[in-house]
Amino acid sequence: MLNAAKTYLRSALACFAAVTLWGAPQPAAAGTLDTVRQRGNLQCGVSEGLIGFSEKDAQGAWSGFDVDFCRAVAAAIFDDPAKVSFVPLSASQRFDALRAGQVDLLSRNSSWTLAREAELGLSFAGVTYHDGQGFMIMKSVTATSALELDRTKICVEAGTTTQLNLSDFLRSNSITYEERAFPTAAAALAAFQAGECNVLTRDQSALYAERLKLPRPADAVILPDVISKEPLGPVTRGDDFAWFTFVKWVNFALVNAEELGITSTNTAEALASAKPDVRRFIGAEGGFGKMLGLDNAWAIRAVKAVGNYSELYERNLGVKSRLGIPRGLNQLWSMGGILYAPPLR
Repeated sequence: MLNAAKTYLRSALACFAAVTLWGAPQPAAAGTLDTVRQRGNLQCGVSEGLIGFSEKDAQGAWSGFDVDFCRAVAAAIFDDPAKVSFVPLSASQRFDALRAGQVDLLSRNSSWTLAREAELGLSFAGVTYHDGQGFMIMKSVTATSALELDRTKICVEAGTTTQLNLSDFLRSNSITYEERAFPTAAAALAAFQAGECNVLTRDQSALYAERLKLPRPADAVILPDVISKEPLGPVTRGDDFAWFTFVKWVNFALVNAEELGITSTNTAEALASAKPDVRRFIGAEGGFGKMLGLDNAWAIRAVKAVGNYSELYERNLGVKSRLGIPRGLNQLWSMGGILYAPPLR
């Protein structure tokens, strides 16, 4: 009887410990936010070089849509968008680097999938860019649709959802092809340029960027077909809920700022506004910053540093940028797109 009681007690204590450890979100203390603060800067993983998203110039300065998101996070924490170090990562390196703690945040045109969260233990902090996979061909290829790519050689980056989508789409449409897989996007583009393949497949936004790297961009055509959903967004490790929540709400704050008409150039007007939703955004009401482990001006700091979502998009990707990509799905939900953020309240 005594042994049975001891066994029951040990079991009960083990269950209690498990519930304590896993049953509730852990506090922010000793988490990523504290680590970033103590270090004095944010370590942000970005692509090795993708026009419009993340690229480094001859002077070593980084620019792009994903880069600006990292700066918004740094500004929300430090009130200084320059307190961020950019770590260029290949597609094959990116998730391992994040899981190993080499970067605090991944802002690297990465698609949100179930396996990446459930198997790799990562958390996608919302969608910053709604994309889809497409195809780029040389004008010498007589095709106006992806359904006409039978018996072609297709270059693709290995280890990506792009490679998986390619197989799914062509097999389901009974299209025969020769896959040429390369370890990096740069190698795939070089092979396409050298004529080793006559088709290159990537996310459509990336194809716009890659076309600009060709000696004669006008010789390449991006087909209209979109064969997948590619919700691109920032990624955090799945073991720090407080950090994930903060990064996610920086994302939402940039979208909400556009809805509210708050820009990088009119923050003074926002700070003087009497509108309840604006006052919550600037931190005058609600106390939402403290809920995130920050002061209440975190959101307005992010917008003042890099602008709202529209400013990020148009500066780096929009019709007046080098890429010239219309907003399309990435327009606000109230303007015909699907961009939607929960309210700050």
